[in-house]
Order: sequence, then C-alpha cells, then structure tokens
Amino acid sequence: MTQQRFDAAVGRYVHLELDGVEYRVYFEETGAGVPLLLQHTAGADGRQWRHVLEDAGLRENFRLIAYDLPYHGKSVPPTGTTWWREPYRLTEDFLMRVPVTLAKTLELENPVYMGSSIGGHLAVDLAIHHAADFRALIGLETAPHTPGGFNDEFYHPEIGNDFKAHLMYGMMAPTSPEALRRETAWVYSQGAPAVFKGDLYYYSVDHDVRNSAAGIDTRSCPLYILNGEYDWSGTPALGEELAAMIPGARYRTMTGLGHFPMSENPQLFLQEIRPVLDEILVQGS
Repeated sequence: MTQQRFDAAVGRYVHLELDGVEYRVYFEETGAGVPLLLQHTAGADGRQWRHVLEDAGLRENFRLIAYDLPYHGKSVPPTGTTWWREPYRLTEDFLMRVPVTLAKTLELENPVYMGSSIGGHLAVDLAIHHAADFRALIGLETAPHTPGGFNDEFYHPEIGNDFKAHLMYGMMAPTSPEALRRETAWVYSQGAPAVFKGDLYYYSVDHDVRNSAAGIDTRSCPLYILNGEYDWSGTPALGEELAAMIPGARYRTMTGLGHFPMSENPQLFLQEIRPVLDEILVQGS
C-alpha cells in the first residue's frame, strides 16, 4: 500500500463583504495559537508562504493563515459585479480592508500581521490606520514610498507574463536556492494579466507615508521592518529610512535574502523571523 503524505496546511474559502461586495477568498491555514495573517506580494498569491506554513516550530505557537487577495490565485473576481468594465486597480483603502475584515470574519483574537512588498507597505499603513486591530505588525521589503512602478508595460498585449516572472527573478538573492527562485518566478507567470500592474498602483502611487509615519504609536502595536540585502526595490537603505521616521520601530537587514524572503529561501528567512515572532509572543503573554 502506498504511504500517503500530506502537507500540514489545509485550504478553504471564506466570504468577505468589502465595500458592499461579496468576495469569495481562499486561504490556507495550519497550527494553533496566536493568529498570524500572511500577505503575499504584488501579482502573486498565498503559495509564496507554503514553506513557512509547514514549519513545525511556528505551528506550535501560531495559527498561520496565508490568504489570496481578491482577484489573485484562487480568489477569483466577484460574481456580483461587472468588474471587467473597469481597469483593476488596488487602492490603499481596499487593501487595508482585506486583513481587517478577514480577521473579524474568522473571529481572530488580537492577530499578528506579516506581509512582503505590497504586504510590507500594508503593515505600515495598518499601523497608521488600524493598529488597534493587531497585536503586532511585520513589514518585509517595505519603504516610505516606492514611485515609478505603475507602468503600462506590466499589462500590454505584446508583453507576456513571462516578462514579469523574469523581472521578479532578478529581485532575488543570487545565493538563494535555484529551485526556489524558479518556483517564485513560476507563481508570477500565472497571475491574471491585469493584476500585477493594478497592484503596483498601491505600491507606487497610493502608498506614501513620508508625512504620516512619524505618528505611528509602536507602544500600542509594535512594528517590525525587515528588508532583504539583495532587494533593489525595497532596499535596506529605504527600510532604515522608514524605521528612522517611526519612534520605536525595529529594523533589521536580512543578510542573503532578496525581495521574496519567504519563498526564495524559506529556511534562511525563518532564521531571521523566528526571533521577531518569539519577541511578539513574550510581549503578548
């Protein structure tokens, strides 16, 4: 008899009402303990967290929840609107509503949030607008402002998804395992054509905390910022600049990692993030 082998994570759908529209959102979860919401990068989906979801150490203390944003991965567009009649464009307000509404719908008590790239930017915007809803916020590959990315070349009939995948490949550390760098790029090649460009509206236009970051109160909700050494978008310099704006924010450069730490080299990323998560557990106990 063939021995069966399953991942620890289990997937399902939850219906979220956002701005009066019902979205069928896919998420995968595993573990028990403090809820930890995991947000993927622009144009991708929750598969980026699959290796982290399988870490036995994290599963002992955290209920890990990796979700696909609406229009991403298995979270197909809503059936109750004519969404195809307008360009897809991700805004700060809509993006913030997703983890906040998801946490309330799943009845999560005092969750932790962690996201990368647009997810990292989102950690800072949540700290400004929704700090009371979270135990702690972790921003990976984030910055005060990253202009210049909202371009037509990311949604053009003469440019295929393979272009985006190769661009993302170049944002990873050359020392990350080749198979995992290829997997990260593979996920990017599967995104809906309009989604990557639309996500970059938030990344490069809507997200700008240069005049508001100083007002974040890290005493009520700790904020951690970690940027990869090889990331040429959310650079270590930008991460340090952002942390310097926020009294009490904690910054760390992740040596040997790029823009997708959780998927390009999960074992190295786990070494970097475990001390942060351990500190959050101690503070919340």
